[in-house]
Amino acid sequence: MKFLKSEVDIILPNYNSARYIKQTIESIKKQSFKNWKLIIVDDASNLKTKKILSKLSNNKRIKVIWLPKNKGAGYCRNLAIKKSFSKYIAFIDSDDLWEKKKLELQIKFMKKNKCNFSYTYYKTFGLKNNNITPQKKYNFSSFIKDTSIATSTMMVNRKAAKNIKFTNTEICEDFFFKCKMLKKVNFAYCITNFLTKYRIRHKSLQSNKFRNLLWMWKINKNFNKLTTIDNLKSLISISFNSIKKYGLK
Repeated sequence: MKFLKSEVDIILPNYNSARYIKQTIESIKKQSFKNWKLIIVDDASNLKTKKILSKLSNNKRIKVIWLPKNKGAGYCRNLAIKKSFSKYIAFIDSDDLWEKKKLELQIKFMKKNKCNFSYTYYKTFGLKNNNITPQKKYNFSSFIKDTSIATSTMMVNRKAAKNIKFTNTEICEDFFFKCKMLKKVNFAYCITNFLTKYRIRHKSLQSNKFRNLLWMWKINKNFNKLTTIDNLKSLISISFNSIKKYGLK
């Protein structure tokens, strides 16, 4: 079946998400902006999840890439970027949701402001219910002190993202991608509308702050090449801003 060309490709890494994936895909299908295609990379999921995804095979806007072995979210996103030929790339996780006008408003913003990297306000739900309002813009220096750009809110210019990859780390694979993008394009800009719903569950990033910080330390050291002092400053600031956003628990 021919896969349609689009203005924005949506990249969704997927692993054993049978409980949430239908709702996520429905939020994409309901977008007011229709010139999109969805690239799902299934990371060797269980049979229950695969059965749900196999029912999407007749949708010309959706392509499912099946991996025979589990490779991790970073590998999945990098593979999907290689398969993308659109002007813009948006990202969503398999348990998050978009508001109906998410793509429409974000693409208008990207075009009007001629920017290469944008993100939105978002709401958390599940274990924690909060309204998250990131800064109006970030550069690399401000981002490594306040990592409030949620991946499911992001949209980037595909050409600007060329040769920038997600790390194949156990978690936080998106952290370095954002850092590299900011080093390349200088700034990311915020759409100040709550256009994304970010699910927090027991295995999600925000539910295990210590593990999160450990991996950020490793990425700052091994990929961002921060000194020990700058790395400490980064993690202390990230921790402080995380408490402000999500509370102590």
